[in-house]
Amino acid sequence: MAKRSSKGIVAAATESKVHPLFPTASGWDPLGGEERRDQSYLRTVKPQNANQKLLMDAIKAHNLVMALGPAGTGKTYLAISAAVEALEEGGVDRIVLSRPALEAGESIGYLPGDMHEKMAPFLRPLYDALTERMGAKRLRALMADGTIEIAPIGYMRGRTLNNAFVVIDEAQNCTYSQIKMLLTRLGWHSTMVLTGDPDQTDLLDNLSGLADIARRLEAVEGIAVARLTEKDIVRHPLVASMLTVL
Repeated sequence: MAKRSSKGIVAAATESKVHPLFPTASGWDPLGGEERRDQSYLRTVKPQNANQKLLMDAIKAHNLVMALGPAGTGKTYLAISAAVEALEEGGVDRIVLSRPALEAGESIGYLPGDMHEKMAPFLRPLYDALTERMGAKRLRALMADGTIEIAPIGYMRGRTLNNAFVVIDEAQNCTYSQIKMLLTRLGWHSTMVLTGDPDQTDLLDNLSGLADIARRLEAVEGIAVARLTEKDIVRHPLVASMLTVL
């Protein structure tokens, strides 16, 4: 039997009238043009804009940093990257991660399992960033020996976090009293970074304490408040467009 000619198929594909919504020629690429491969290695993180550079410099120069800005500006990723870098260089002995266990507008009910299993869905964004920075295998090993610790906000009272890099994510979902309690956990030779978007709180009106505390601490010497804007968003371009009208 003679082989079927594939010329018709090639021609049809070539003449397709389907065009990508965001052509590659536009220059935008979520990976910045890098080859897509397994992110199981430690790579240098470079700022994508001026405000990200200010945030990275602030984390290096201050022991307490508050990073405020809309979704997609790289607040959490840069904080995690700085934590991993500090751990690799021996600047800290451990990384402590905390995030409010608050559903985004819907009730998911009671979660089964121990504390780590209950907190896992809420800490998924932090796990993703850590996995990209150091690889899944090493992350599991460091969590197993306590070098990377998951600390629910409700269990932080009374602790003093020495020789640690502390990341408090989604701080807009913390009340004024909770943030005050978290800030006073800072111990010797430690760095704490709070990240959040005051405009995206899941708390009732006027309950979030992030914006108020950031305004108060901005005048305190030794504390940095980095503010990112819609222009600093490094996710899909439509994210920045939507946030200007939503």
